[in-house]
Amino acid sequence: MTPVTRRTLLAGGLALTAFGAGSARLVDPFTLGVASGDPTHDSVLLWTRLAPVPLAENGLGGMPSRPVEVAWELAHDERFRRVVRRGVEWARPELGHSVHVDVGGLEAGREYFYRFAADGHLSRTGRTRTTPAPGTLTTPLTMAFASCAQYEHGYFTAYRRLAEDEPDLVLHLGDYQYEYESGVHVAPNGNVRGVEGPRTVTLANYRQRYAQYKSDADLQAAHAVAPWSVVWDDHEVDDNWAGEVHSKPEKPQPDFPARRRAASQAYYENMPIRTAPRGADLRLYRRVVWGRLATFHMLDTRQYRDDQACGDGIKPCDERLDVGRSMLGAEQEAWLLDGFRGSSARWDVVGQQVFFSQYDHASGPVRETNLDAWDGYAADRDRVVAGFSAVRNAVVLTGDVHASWGVDVKERWDDPGSRTVATEIAGSSITSGGDGSEDYPETPEWLAENPHVKFFNNRRGYVVGRVGVDGFRVDFRGVGFVSSPGAGVSTKGSFLIEDGRAGLNRV
Repeated sequence: MTPVTRRTLLAGGLALTAFGAGSARLVDPFTLGVASGDPTHDSVLLWTRLAPVPLAENGLGGMPSRPVEVAWELAHDERFRRVVRRGVEWARPELGHSVHVDVGGLEAGREYFYRFAADGHLSRTGRTRTTPAPGTLTTPLTMAFASCAQYEHGYFTAYRRLAEDEPDLVLHLGDYQYEYESGVHVAPNGNVRGVEGPRTVTLANYRQRYAQYKSDADLQAAHAVAPWSVVWDDHEVDDNWAGEVHSKPEKPQPDFPARRRAASQAYYENMPIRTAPRGADLRLYRRVVWGRLATFHMLDTRQYRDDQACGDGIKPCDERLDVGRSMLGAEQEAWLLDGFRGSSARWDVVGQQVFFSQYDHASGPVRETNLDAWDGYAADRDRVVAGFSAVRNAVVLTGDVHASWGVDVKERWDDPGSRTVATEIAGSSITSGGDGSEDYPETPEWLAENPHVKFFNNRRGYVVGRVGVDGFRVDFRGVGFVSSPGAGVSTKGSFLIEDGRAGLNRV
């Protein structure tokens, strides 16, 4: 008999016991796995969504048009001998038969295990945890972050390897799923998997697409290993959308407000988050507080931004310097800067989507910058950089760019000798861009133009951060390939950010 260990439990659920036992009427409805998210010192959010036929075209996952009762349990141990909370929720059709359980009254800094049962079926077991008690400084944290998982571009092996690293907390920084119909966006080495359904526009489209992604066993393993805190980027709605403007305003899309409402609804239904949308508006900026060791400021750089300057793209553009242009919107920017001023954390970590540091894509005196990134909103970025002076250590975590980058954030971008005030860590994609390589041919030229960039690697993967009182260690983890399953993972670069000394030091 195979021994019951944490790893075997996280790979699949326990056998049916008295909890949830009975004659099954539905096909197994737990095809999309389980997840937890946004932990506090005394609570955590538990999630699942019922879908016995996950790829159903109507987006309903093969569920009946009625509420279904779902039981849940939270325990100290993986065998559920010491259950500390249990209850029943209703999975309702108007929420895609998703379940969000906000479990409070828990012990601080504690590991827990959870599971669901419905109609005689038992879900897999997930592991979660609460954050340390307020004021706690000495509890270390292993966290990981990831972004950009285009289903067609490869297998989600990097999610599996992330799960095997067993972090305490996972951040997902956007592009959890992609909106394209099959074959539209092709990886350099060709697409290796197909997606179901058309380009995502309706609620049914988005529900079906999320179900296909969440059916992936590697992604389910990553969700089951630790609590997540998630924010979206563009592809959860529409490539390069900005506020109320869709990606190509020169091509009218009169249904874009309805599309945003559908995307917001589907994102809520499929993520372990607490707050439901109000129409198209989905409040995603929030904080995860790890005692006094670290505060994670999770940002939304899509929903409140001005439209991209100069028609978007990578090009010279003076409009990007306009002091009135905003990436965050006034309310979110004030929330972030107030959070900096009131922080007592050893590490203030900003989880966000697009490249933060200035980056010149052209040699010589002409500056070509990415207008979809913070370079297109330079004055707003300058205000955030000024806000870093209020915190002890500032670290910016970034998704979107499909490669690994380590960057010293400068007080004045045009003066390479100016003070380093923060550190930016950009993680590679899970699959987007295909297998990748160790480098770009243009990399030496680009790095010479941007001396604040200290590391670059173009393999697919994720980042592991080990946060302690004296330092923040960063390991850039990369898989050898994604065009077939089963690749191994290796560390492409390791750096240490020392307490009180911004910038990257190679380990």
